[in-house]
Amino acid sequence: MKSFLLFAISMLYSQFSLAQGFGDFDKVVIKTHKISDTIYMLEGQGGNIGVSIGDDGVFIIDDQFGPLNEKITAAIAKLSDKPVNFVVNSHWHFDHSDGNVAFGKAGAIIVSQSNSRDRMMSEQTLSAFGYKQAPYEKVGLPKITFDDEMWFHYNDDAIQLMHFGAAHTNGDTITYFNKANVMHTGDVFVTSGLPFIDAGNGGSITGVINSVTKAMSLINDTTVVIPGHGQLANKADMQKYKETLIAIRDKVAKEKTAGKALKDIDAEALMAEFPKGFLPPEGFVAVVYQDI
Repeated sequence: MKSFLLFAISMLYSQFSLAQGFGDFDKVVIKTHKISDTIYMLEGQGGNIGVSIGDDGVFIIDDQFGPLNEKITAAIAKLSDKPVNFVVNSHWHFDHSDGNVAFGKAGAIIVSQSNSRDRMMSEQTLSAFGYKQAPYEKVGLPKITFDDEMWFHYNDDAIQLMHFGAAHTNGDTITYFNKANVMHTGDVFVTSGLPFIDAGNGGSITGVINSVTKAMSLINDTTVVIPGHGQLANKADMQKYKETLIAIRDKVAKEKTAGKALKDIDAEALMAEFPKGFLPPEGFVAVVYQDI
């Protein structure tokens, strides 16, 4: 089963990486989406970047790829003439944290959940990609870490960083701007389709469902949600996403309880009613099957 899981995921991700053209950064355009007078989302290549501006300076969540730093910095400079003081990593995957070194060299203090820093300190294997993520230079490592929760009182807001347990990875951070009523979820919640669950590095569908449930308990119908990938969302979108994941888990559980081996489940048929995602149907079913 494990071999089948790795094969299914690696086949998709080899195609996904090529399609995304991760090395073709010259063509990337950083798009700025205004949420409020103090909160913005930057969309480029990689995870969505949350930006808080104000009298204290600039506070961002995620930093995409190192070669995009100049473009990202230029986009931020159009919003504020103050420096980026803090970078929060929603997790350690390279499409969200590869810019750490450039921002660290520019003087930003990097913050993450403790498990994410541990991952960044040594080589990591993303079996889904067949990719080895090298350890970061010291300047790109988080200087401040937390286990379950921490707060920033910055730019006239109370910014809450939370880790609800392993979900997308074992080191996810969800960030909530209490006054602005804006939440950045990292890849625990995406609007680009079904999520990539990094089962090889602590992720699980049950963990994602649990984290989304806890995040939703903090927000209301007017909260703006910045997903890890995809367009801006709200609480209703998170609820629909959660219900979809529960429905998939229940379907796979029914098959497994009936005694079916993973190879005998018709993943295409089982997943036909659900949105597409990073993983092909057989890959996503394999991740869920492993978790049950």
